[in-house]
Amino acid sequence: MMPRELLVLDEPTNGLDPQGTREVRSLVRSLAAIPVLIAIAVRLTSSPVTPGRGPAFLDRITQNGLFVAITALIVSIPLFLPLTVGVVAGDTVAGEANLGTLRYLLVAPAGRVRLLLVKYAGAAAFCVAATLTVAVSGALIGAALFPVGPVTLLSGDTIGVGESVLRSLLIAAYVTVSLLGLSAIGLFISTLTEVPVGAMAATIVLSVTAQVLDALPQLDWLHPWLFSHYWLDFADLLRQPIDWTSFGANALLQGGYILVFGALAYGRFVTKDILS
Repeated sequence: MMPRELLVLDEPTNGLDPQGTREVRSLVRSLAAIPVLIAIAVRLTSSPVTPGRGPAFLDRITQNGLFVAITALIVSIPLFLPLTVGVVAGDTVAGEANLGTLRYLLVAPAGRVRLLLVKYAGAAAFCVAATLTVAVSGALIGAALFPVGPVTLLSGDTIGVGESVLRSLLIAAYVTVSLLGLSAIGLFISTLTEVPVGAMAATIVLSVTAQVLDALPQLDWLHPWLFSHYWLDFADLLRQPIDWTSFGANALLQGGYILVFGALAYGRFVTKDILS
């Protein structure tokens, strides 16, 4: 009897191959540079920032470095965060198919459902890492270049530095939840093709399209159903007491997208002929 060959699968528990891990690290480093650029630009500006011009809270950075993190998140939400999430989510399944490793990953007894769950968990973990990177990088560079002290909330109340940091983490959590629906959409699109670039581009285009539609007053009836509708509605987390209404509405909407597009991804993937 001829000895059987030993097949070793190198797919790690985070759902990323070594190449994917390097790409994710590059994306995270790029996101970390956003608050640094904002802080340096404000620091080097000789004239004070005019209130009402530029991103929200930009004029408060020179008075309190903690606002760098919040401003960086606001700047990142419309484009940079969806762009990086679209790249990661679009590559989940299509990337493996393109490399020719997808059929080998399905040799395991757990099969396709487990692989889909692992891939989505990896995309969701990236959402957490991406938003925390922007928030933490902003807090560190803000503390290094500007004074840090008590923060005046939108409600007029003043809170200490410790609670301000917690509010920043809450905003990061809000943004993370906001991106989970887009991750599910990217996962579904990734099951439709073996070309990862196409899946990435389609996910990013859908993100931009949703935001454009959300800006059109003629489509008011559609706005509450768009996954991007609540992305910037975290102002209630900067009030005293905190109003959790927008957080709950956002979580419910993203949960709906996860269920719908997760089911579509499952339906497509379990019936798909895996040839690569």
